[in-house]
Amino acid sequence: MATTDLLLGLDAGSSVCKAALFDGAGRLVAMAAEPTPLLRAGGRVESDPARAWAAASTVLRRMAQAAEGRGRIVGLGLSGAMVGGWVVDAAGQTLRSGINWEDSRAGWVIDRLRAANPQVLSEIFAVSGSALQQGCTLPLLAALLEEEPALMARAAAILTYKDWLRLRLTGVIATDASEAAVSPGDARSQARSAALIDLFGLTGQARLLPPVLPSAGIAGHVTARAAAETGLPEGLPVVAGAGDVVANVIGAGGLRPGAIIGLLGTTCMVGLCRPEPVFTPPDLGLLFSLPDGHWFRAMVNVAGTLNLDWAVSLLCPDLAGRADLWDRVTEMAARVPVGSRGVTYLPYLSESGIIAPVADPAARAGFGGLTPAVGRDEMIRAVYEGVALSIADLCDLLAPPEGAPIVLTGGGGRSALWCAMIAEATGREVIVPDGQEFGARGAALLAATALGLFGSVIEASAAVAGRSTLPTGAESGAWAAARAAYRHARDRALR
Repeated sequence: MATTDLLLGLDAGSSVCKAALFDGAGRLVAMAAEPTPLLRAGGRVESDPARAWAAASTVLRRMAQAAEGRGRIVGLGLSGAMVGGWVVDAAGQTLRSGINWEDSRAGWVIDRLRAANPQVLSEIFAVSGSALQQGCTLPLLAALLEEEPALMARAAAILTYKDWLRLRLTGVIATDASEAAVSPGDARSQARSAALIDLFGLTGQARLLPPVLPSAGIAGHVTARAAAETGLPEGLPVVAGAGDVVANVIGAGGLRPGAIIGLLGTTCMVGLCRPEPVFTPPDLGLLFSLPDGHWFRAMVNVAGTLNLDWAVSLLCPDLAGRADLWDRVTEMAARVPVGSRGVTYLPYLSESGIIAPVADPAARAGFGGLTPAVGRDEMIRAVYEGVALSIADLCDLLAPPEGAPIVLTGGGGRSALWCAMIAEATGREVIVPDGQEFGARGAALLAATALGLFGSVIEASAAVAGRSTLPTGAESGAWAAARAAYRHARDRALR
């Protein structure tokens, strides 16, 4: 790879679309981000396709401009929020708003299956390795076929977010193994499951599910139209890519057995990389298919930094728009002792509930221990602690190797206070890898592998150095009490 060759990664998250340029060593050269707000109403969580494409084309154009005078973009990798559904017709045009993974409209489909067979969720887990979420693609497709039959009669495919973006870029309808296996699909073969497709009554509509490609396989090339809209060179190779969780694991250097990877972004997730699929504990968590015959066993609280964003917007309106907003918020939390003076917070803020430490679609966030003496400092501190303690919960479920550190990615890893809390709550070293935009970097490394710049994705995902936070144990008693209070509140709230 010439020193002037650059790799481009596009990471389309639920609420922000990012693009980033990397050199051959995976170092960040430039990045751009555009918001993509979700539309929420009555449990339905959707994206405006026009706004989503405008955001993607804007950040890609900025990266094309950033490359000028620095090098030549040689490949594009894609990542995005997983599952959900983007329905397109034979011409590749979207027929409706994109559906996000948080969407709960398919709840009745799952309820109907459970009424017919009370063990059905366990049977799905035995194939997919994942607790079924209402926003997964198969139940969504089943719901759309019954709720919007006229529209679905015009449909040619149901895609996930990144696959829809790749269609806009290349004209190719496809998906990758990481998406197919959690649709739900077959985790062992890292592919679709004909049995699960039939279970959801979709055998006759299986044509709507796109063909599955390797994550590091070239899926197509940038078309002339997409080149005009994005500023990218026509004919640029575009790989199949991977879902955001998988791309983050790759980009953080976590594609190795025994690695604990924590994602503290909009979602909160902790997982363990394994060389074989793991289905224990049963009926909890998710099992992601990684490239090169590996798997990522993950426990998901679902809501991560979303909790803090929400709390700050409600409790700190006087700080809105200030350049020092997060410095002020950190100061509030830091001046409150461990335990938040008796205030607890359960960080179950997602409309789809949680899937670990139990699967409970009705689980919701909440404060406990509030009294007239409690102020916003204590409540902000409780939110930080609640997320940290939920991560400790998830680590316990995974039973990782003794002494294994947590490699923490996502926006939450930029908070030194949060890293310290997580280290104390778990008793483990917390490592934040050097660099940023790990999802985009993982996508770019998939492109690099597809172009032959690495022998495998494992090689591309070499371990990187990072900032380390060690637990001090100085307040172990206070943390033990905080964790006991959190567990008490959790056990009272969950089914």
